[in-house]
Amino acid sequence: MSNFTGKAVFVTGAGTGIGYALCRAFANEGATVALNDIDAELCSRAAQALNTELKIECVHPYAGDVADVDSIRSMFQSFAEKAGGLDIVIANAGITNYGSFLDYTPEAFDRLTGVNLRGSFFIAQTAARIMIEAQTPGRIILMSSVTGVQAHLNLSVYGVSKAGIRMMAKSIALEVGKYGITVNAISPGATLTERTLQDDPDYETHWAEVTPTRRVGYVDDVVAAALYLASPGARQVTGQTLVVDGGWTLHSPLPDDMPDLPKYSSRLR
Repeated sequence: MSNFTGKAVFVTGAGTGIGYALCRAFANEGATVALNDIDAELCSRAAQALNTELKIECVHPYAGDVADVDSIRSMFQSFAEKAGGLDIVIANAGITNYGSFLDYTPEAFDRLTGVNLRGSFFIAQTAARIMIEAQTPGRIILMSSVTGVQAHLNLSVYGVSKAGIRMMAKSIALEVGKYGITVNAISPGATLTERTLQDDPDYETHWAEVTPTRRVGYVDDVVAAALYLASPGARQVTGQTLVVDGGWTLHSPLPDDMPDLPKYSSRLR
């Protein structure tokens, strides 16, 4: 693991799950971290919990909706001024919204793409502008998914958004490489989080059965990929998508007992 002492790191969608684990990992390695979540109370509580755990005030809460470009710009500018710059950005915020193709509503479509695509794009743009102005050879990491590689029942819009993020990483990397900025994406496979357990209490067992490594993914697997892409060792890696799925996309079977339309993730949020 690289040491990130003195680095300023912004992670979106970090109140729980993968985002929270990312904040913990970078803060534990010496970084000053901005923890974003749309839920202001959760955002503050999560940042304080990490500061208490690490015994240092190095994680700062920034509540805001990443579908709101003005909010993105305000949060990033405020953090860059507080931290003295911006080195690493992880656009982790995203919505997983199940819904059948024939029944999917314009409202659900706009909300999901607003967070997943619009949010990721303008997070990257805002971060790149700050990095370029400061002449910082920064790292931008986007969060895709294996559903952007393989079609998944009742996840058409989500899959489209995650496939778009793979191309987003390529396209942005091509334009900002000359400034020393790298842009990559991570595509997690089935990963055990609070949300996936809400959808399926037997998530770990179901997905271990259909994954070549015979275990489900954990947040630490995704964190390890992000730490690598943010490290000096990945300075020549850009425009890529790193798939972290235990080999699931090699043949892509689905668990027999998984719900087609899980109650939590089928709700418009």
